[in-house]
Amino acid sequence: MSAENQLRVIFITNDRKNKEKAIEEGIPAFTCEEYVKSLTANPELIDRLACLSEEGNEIESGKIIFSEHLPLSKLQQGIKSGTYLQGTFRASRENYLEATVWVHGDTEDNKEIILQGLKNLNRAIHEDIVAVELLPKNQWVAPSSVVLLDEGQNEDDMEKEEERECILKTAVSEKMLKPTGRVVGIIRRNWRPYCGMLSKSDIKESRRHLFTPADKRIPRIRIETRQASTLEGQRIIVAIDGWPRNSRYPNGHFVKNLGEVGDKETETEVLLLEHDVPHQPFSQAVLSLLPKMPWSITEKDMKNREDLRHLCVCSVDPPGCTDIDDALHCRELESGNLEVGVHIADVSHFIRPGNALDQESARRGTTVYLCEKRIDMVPELLSSNLCSLRSNVDRLAFSCIWEMNHNAEILKTRFTKSVINSKASLTYAEAQMRIDSATMNDSITTSLRGLNKLAKILKKGRIENGALTLSSPEVRFHMDSETHDPIDLQTKELRETNSMVEEFMLLANISVAKKIHEEFSEHALLRKHPAPPPSNYEILVKAAKSKNLEIKTDTAKALADSLDQADSLTFPYLNTLLRILATRCMMQAVYFCSGMDTDFHHYGLASPIYTHFTSPIRRYADIIVHRLLAVAVGADCTYPELTDKHKLADLCKNLNFRHKMAQYAQRASVAFHTQLFFKSKGIVSEEAYILFVRKNALVVLIPKYGLEGTVFFEEKDKPKPRLTYDDEIPSLKIEDTVFHIFDKVKVKIMLDSSNLQHQKIRMSLVEPEIPGISVPTDTSNMDISEPERKKKKLQK
Repeated sequence: MSAENQLRVIFITNDRKNKEKAIEEGIPAFTCEEYVKSLTANPELIDRLACLSEEGNEIESGKIIFSEHLPLSKLQQGIKSGTYLQGTFRASRENYLEATVWVHGDTEDNKEIILQGLKNLNRAIHEDIVAVELLPKNQWVAPSSVVLLDEGQNEDDMEKEEERECILKTAVSEKMLKPTGRVVGIIRRNWRPYCGMLSKSDIKESRRHLFTPADKRIPRIRIETRQASTLEGQRIIVAIDGWPRNSRYPNGHFVKNLGEVGDKETETEVLLLEHDVPHQPFSQAVLSLLPKMPWSITEKDMKNREDLRHLCVCSVDPPGCTDIDDALHCRELESGNLEVGVHIADVSHFIRPGNALDQESARRGTTVYLCEKRIDMVPELLSSNLCSLRSNVDRLAFSCIWEMNHNAEILKTRFTKSVINSKASLTYAEAQMRIDSATMNDSITTSLRGLNKLAKILKKGRIENGALTLSSPEVRFHMDSETHDPIDLQTKELRETNSMVEEFMLLANISVAKKIHEEFSEHALLRKHPAPPPSNYEILVKAAKSKNLEIKTDTAKALADSLDQADSLTFPYLNTLLRILATRCMMQAVYFCSGMDTDFHHYGLASPIYTHFTSPIRRYADIIVHRLLAVAVGADCTYPELTDKHKLADLCKNLNFRHKMAQYAQRASVAFHTQLFFKSKGIVSEEAYILFVRKNALVVLIPKYGLEGTVFFEEKDKPKPRLTYDDEIPSLKIEDTVFHIFDKVKVKIMLDSSNLQHQKIRMSLVEPEIPGISVPTDTSNMDISEPERKKKKLQK
C-alpha cells in the first residue's frame, strides 16, 4: 500500500490520562468535542455533543442552588437503616414546584411522600428512582391546589421562585397534612429523549436557549445550538446530559428535528414517542420469519387440527376492519341442543416462541389505534391477511366450542385447533339488518339469530350476577376524503349485535381462563380487575345525593342495581352521566401470573376468573394464552419460558405498561383531532353537563362531541369573581350562582393557539348568565358554517 493511501488512525477519548498516554506514544488523540469541532464541513454536528463539563458552565453566577446528591453507598446504607426511603419520583403536571414519591416496599403509612419547592425536589426528574429523607412533622405540608406552570424566561431568577413557593403554603387543617420529604440522592436516572420546542433566547446571537418539553412534568432543558432560528416553531428532540448544582435547569443537547408544530405527521410522531409506542417499521430479521407467499394450508398444518370448513361461520366487526380476530357459529344438534363456536385466529401457529418476530410482538405488546393510523403489533401480512379470518378463504383458528341448551346453560366445553372457512364478514349494522329482516332465512341469518337469542340470556345472567354496565363517551371522527381533516365528530352508536359478539367473547375468555388455570395453576396468564377502595366512590355517592338519588357501593351488584334504578324522568341523560362518573372511580384491569397472586377476581365482569384469548392479532397476552391452551389440549409443545412464573410476571409488567400507554396515546390522538376539528369550525356554543367542581373551575362534558373540558374562573388579566367551594356537597358558588355536579350549563368552545406547544380547547360559560363572568353566545366571529364551506368548495 502506498504511503498516501495509508489509513490514518486517530484515538478519540474523553479520558484525560488515556489521551496523554496516546500522545506520548505518538498516536494522534482528541477528545470527542475536539474531533467534532474539527469537522468544519458539518458545523451542525456540534449541537449534538453532550454537555459534559459541569465546571464549564459558568453561565450561572456560580451560586449553589441545590444541595449535593449523596453517593450511592451512603444512600444504600441509609435505606437499609431506615433513615432514607427509596421510591419513584412522580412530578406534577399542574405544578412544577411539587412532586410525590411512591415508596417501594410495603410501608403502608408512608406509601406516598410529598415534596414541595425546588430545593426539596433537588434535581430529580419524573420517573427517576430516588432516595428521600422525611422532614420532621412540623414541616409537613398539604398537596397544593394551585396550578403553577414554569413560564419564566429569566433562568436565574431564584428570588421569584421563592416567592412562588410561598403561594404553595396554604392554611390547611391538620388532617390534610401529608408525610413530606426532600430528595437526598438519585439511585437511578430514568431519562429518555424528550420531544418539545425551543424557547429562543431573547439575547441576540446567543447560542444558549431553553427547550420546553411537551410533557409538563419534565423541567425545561438548557441546550446550545447554532440553528435556533431554523428550529423555532419546530418539534425537536433533546436529551438531558446532566444537572449541575449551580444550574436552575438541567443541561442537554439537540438530537433531532421532527418537523413543524401542528403538522399532522409531526404531531403523530410526537405522540408516539412521548407515549413510548414502538412504531419503527418491522426489521428485516422479523420480516424474514413470515411465511412465503402464496401461502396455503399443508398436510403438516392439519396435524392436531380439526377440519371445520363445513360449518356456517361468520364474523361481525366494525366497518373497515381488516384485522379480524374472531368468528362465530351456532347450529342445532340432533339432540335439540345448540352448538356454539367461537373461532379465534391461530396467530401462535405463525409466531414461534423466542424468535425475532415473537420478541418484537412481545415488546410492542398491543396494536395501537390512533384516529387515522394503526400501529400493528404484528406485520401486516399476518394482521390483515393470513391471520385475519376473512370470508371465503381457508384460515387456521383456535376454536372454543360449547354445547348449550336453549337457556344458554353450558353442558359441554371443548377446545381444538381448527381450520375454518368464514361464509361472511359482516359489519355490526349488516348483522343487525339480517337478524331484524322478515324475509331472510338463510343459514348465516339463522345462525346469527340463534347467537343473538343466547347472548341476551347470557347478558341477563351476567347482570344479575353483578356485572357492571359502565359508560364512556366514545368519539368517532368523519374525515374529509381529500384533506383527511376531521369534518364531523359524533359519539359512537352501539347496536344489539355489538353486545352479541361481546357476550361470546367474554364467555370464551372465561372458559379458557378456567382451563389454563386447571392445567397450570402456577403459571397461567390471567387478567384481574381489583375492586376500588370505598374512598374512590365518594364523589359518585355525593354527586348522586345532590340530585336526591342513592348509590350503594358495598358490592359490584349493589352498585349495578343502584345505577339501574337511578333514573330521572325529567333528566334522561343523568343515568349516562352517573355511569361515566362510575367509570372514573374504577381501578385499572391488569394482567398477572396466577402463581404470583391470590386474588383473581374481575370486579367489572363479576367473574371469579378471567383472561384474554380472543384478540391475538392485536394483543400479545392472548398469544401466550393460546400457547398455554395449546399445551393443555395437546395441540402444541411447551417451552421453558412458558412455565417460568417469574418470566411471566415480568412479561405482564411490560404488557400492562404498553396497554396503559396505548390508551393514553389514543386519548391524545382524539384530543389532537378534536383541536383540528374546532380549528376549522371556529367558535361554537353547546350544551354541557358538569362532571366535577374544582376550587376555581368546572369540568364539563359536552355530549354532542363526547368532549370533556375545563371552564376556568380565575384568569390572568380578568377580574376575579367571588368563589366559594364546598367539598362536602360538592359545589362551587360563583358570585351568587351555585353549581353542582350534573348541572346543565351552556359553554362556548374555541381553540386557543396562544401557546403553540400546548394548543388547547378553551371553554367559557355562556349560561347561566353571571354578570362579568359569562360570555355572550355571539357567534358573529365564527368561521363560515359547514354547508357554506361545502358550497364554496363545490363552486371552486
